[in-house]
Amino acid sequence: MLRRSAAGNIRYALAAAGVPRGKRDARADELASLVGLDGLGARPARKLSGGEQQRLALARALAKEPQVLFLDEPTASLDPAATKSIEDLVHGIAARGIKVVMSTHDLGEAKRLAGEIVLMHGGCIVENGPAEAFFAAPRTAEARRFVAGELLL
Repeated sequence: MLRRSAAGNIRYALAAAGVPRGKRDARADELASLVGLDGLGARPARKLSGGEQQRLALARALAKEPQVLFLDEPTASLDPAATKSIEDLVHGIAARGIKVVMSTHDLGEAKRLAGEIVLMHGGCIVENGPAEAFFAAPRTAEARRFVAGELLL
């Protein structure tokens, strides 16, 4: 987080994305609302809770209006309520037509969010395919162990 307000962080991302100065405030408000940060624009970004900071990071990433959004463990270290909030946002982002590519070690989260699964182990792809098939009938030993809840070492 930049040493700015939450709104200042979003406006900075909008400037970097080339949004004209006159449109940044309104767009920052839209993005803050989209990620559930209404009313927190003046708060210092570094004083936000972990879940609020994650939502702010999503707003900043969305400033560029990406076609693909890459997320690396977006719910790591969050409590269940904050995790649910981020997962709901991910669903909403995907519903807007943005492809979401996300890494997670959380089996439950993968079940709740994934349309497709790519399982990596030792730096290699060991299995990939539709999430429903992956969880119903994993093809590889590593995938079967992962789905069973075992650690892959």
